[in-house]
Amino acid sequence: MGVEDLGTDAEGNAKVAAKPGKKESVFHRLYVGTGAFDVVGKRKRWYLFFGALVLVCLLSMIIRGFNLGIEFEGGTQIQMPANGTHGVITEEQAKESFQKAYGRPATEAQKVGTGNAATIQIRTDTLNAADVAKVKQGLFTDLGPIGSNGQPSVQAISDSAVSASWGGEISQKALIALAVFLVAVVIFLAIYFDARMALAALISLLHDIFVTAGVYSLIGFEVTPATVIGLLTILGFSLYDTVVVFDKVRENTRGLLGLTRRTYGEAANLALNQTLMRSFNTAFIALLPILGLLIVGYVLLGSGTLQDLALVQLTGTLVGVLSSVALATPLLVDFKMRDPKYAQQAERVRQRRASQERKAAGEDFDASDDDALAKELRKEKAYAAASSVPARIQKQRPAGKRKR
Repeated sequence: MGVEDLGTDAEGNAKVAAKPGKKESVFHRLYVGTGAFDVVGKRKRWYLFFGALVLVCLLSMIIRGFNLGIEFEGGTQIQMPANGTHGVITEEQAKESFQKAYGRPATEAQKVGTGNAATIQIRTDTLNAADVAKVKQGLFTDLGPIGSNGQPSVQAISDSAVSASWGGEISQKALIALAVFLVAVVIFLAIYFDARMALAALISLLHDIFVTAGVYSLIGFEVTPATVIGLLTILGFSLYDTVVVFDKVRENTRGLLGLTRRTYGEAANLALNQTLMRSFNTAFIALLPILGLLIVGYVLLGSGTLQDLALVQLTGTLVGVLSSVALATPLLVDFKMRDPKYAQQAERVRQRRASQERKAAGEDFDASDDDALAKELRKEKAYAAASSVPARIQKQRPAGKRKR
């Protein structure tokens, strides 16, 4: 089941209408990839969507900020077994005991691990040695955590201090790595493709970083070094998906300037449809181990590091595949159509289709078109020659003779 060409609009996009018959399903159109999804033609709607998404993320980062972990803000972490003399110790019990001993609430209490290996981690502002000793004694008195020897003891409660400068060093190195990565990406794409494709891919990557960070601000996920590492890993996935689409766009648009079959926007949209199923399959396969990491890290092991790593990868993968499909390629088309050569080619396509529509409607031919004029003259000569030939008269056989 194909589509019927109805010409082009002012921006060089194809106007298509489905041929009458049985309506194709969405999955069939995804599978065949014949250009049924007009992503490029409706790119202004996608720009509005991405613009609104970026605006919401920006407002959240300005108003709400980020929930920075202890590695970035500094502080003291107290850890104890989750099994006590009165049974399993919960996070709420640990917070209540901490506030009772110290006089101020803890920043966070989290359960890590399962079974006998489960522990309670309490994070708070930086405490001096006397405050740490007072808190430990209060936790032991109220909860009685059981150590590895099977007996409750104060020694089962450990503490560690984290300096905020360590998190700052991690952030600085991550920013340097990000800058080097982006520069290398732009240089590679500019050489392998062209400068316009490199610019479109760069904007898409920056969008992925910005929106992923905005989602962390909106939902309140804790930002840890694992989050920073995970953010750097999703850039490779987003770039891979964009490069796959751009490679197909380049294949479809090779020698396009000398043709009048379709515009650059139509060829890019066709390439997008041809790789759409592959993009979705790749994202789905990538999400399976990420979901497994999230389930194992959070539900089974209770590991905060695995949870943070899986959360940022899950968010970044979803944002990355969306931007690769609906942002990078439409941006590329807009950049290309600013080139007079592609704009003139789109105008030739429009004129050719308009001429075909006039011929199909039976309108008069254009006398300024030499080919059409010569064809019409040949047709008139053929009509004149046919009209000058006398009509054939069938001979009558004698009545008495019959054919044997």
